[in-house]
Amino acid sequence: MYQPVQLSEDIFYIGVNDRRTELFENMWPLPRGVAYNSYLINDGKVALLDTVEIGQVEKFLKKIHAVIGDKPVDYLVINHMEPDHAGSVNIIRQLYPDMKIVGNKKTLPMVEGFFGITENLVEVKEGDELDLGSHKLQFFLAPMVHWPETMVTYEQTQKILFSADAFGSFGTLDGGVFDDEMDFSWFHDEMRRYYSNIVGKYGSPVQKALEKLSALDIKIIAATHGPIIRSHIPEVLKMYDDWSSHKTQEGVVVAFASMYGNTEEMAEVTARAIAEQGIRDIRIYDVSKTHSSYIISDIFKYKALVLASPTYSNELHPNMEALVNKLKHMAVKDHYLGVLGSFTWAGTAAKRLKEFGEELKWEIIGTPVEEKHALKKQKYDECRDLGEAIASRLKADR
Repeated sequence: MYQPVQLSEDIFYIGVNDRRTELFENMWPLPRGVAYNSYLINDGKVALLDTVEIGQVEKFLKKIHAVIGDKPVDYLVINHMEPDHAGSVNIIRQLYPDMKIVGNKKTLPMVEGFFGITENLVEVKEGDELDLGSHKLQFFLAPMVHWPETMVTYEQTQKILFSADAFGSFGTLDGGVFDDEMDFSWFHDEMRRYYSNIVGKYGSPVQKALEKLSALDIKIIAATHGPIIRSHIPEVLKMYDDWSSHKTQEGVVVAFASMYGNTEEMAEVTARAIAEQGIRDIRIYDVSKTHSSYIISDIFKYKALVLASPTYSNELHPNMEALVNKLKHMAVKDHYLGVLGSFTWAGTAAKRLKEFGEELKWEIIGTPVEEKHALKKQKYDECRDLGEAIASRLKADR
């Protein structure tokens, strides 16, 4: 028996929790699961806003039936076509064959491409409205947040923003559905990990979307993942503004690859020197052990980064190469970079890491330190010098 969760008298949360899937998009770990959020407006006309991942469709259909019984669904609004939200579209259409599917110019070809659906499609443009009776929906395009067809839907009566993936988070909704029914701070790290890895490449489109949405009076943010926000709206908007404009906090991420411990030792010496200079937030990660999504999330949070790698077949260690390539793909901006490298017979890693920082136009701090064989006194001192230089650069921003 399902007890509907109400956003207002006629508007319902009908999302589902997924605690079984281990990798989101078959890439990102889900130790705390993920929620697929969908919403239903039971008005003169019934409107469904997004669906859920196909593996969760049975629970989803039970929730729809619990709200509307045998009434038909008149409209399905698709804010985002990614299969974790549009995966159940075909089944919903089969159950409600007269239902109209609402999307923008870039959505509707995807509906045909994924599902072969070509009839009862309604194209909406920027600012268009859909009257359901007591409730009126207005549509705003948000391209590349994070797919080209993404849009958001604003319900004018209750002032609810159905925001697609924007303002979403990893993590299931464990009893509490609204932000003020839980310890919302528990979601902060997973919101940043979600943003930085899923949306992070598209900071400029996010900034444009935030500017557009600033004109709306928003009382509730209802995203397609994570908690429904009604008490922390200014905080969440600021978080997205900071992340999408690459604003960071004072702190250092030290990410190293090390086959036999020599490069790790260089990383630890450098981190110790940073701490001795009064920098409190230091995060050290072994790129061969910690999934890159957690490292990238902290890189979005902290201003400085130290990358340390041995030379491997005249290149970077493969796991460091993977992290560097992801950061380049995301075009992460405005960081300070310190470089450490080690080798046995031919050194290349430090050069490659410095070139990476220069390609992203980051500020290279000090001189890259590269040691042959085990760490010795001269390079030990140079690692400490690098740590002190990074700390000084950070403190200069205070």
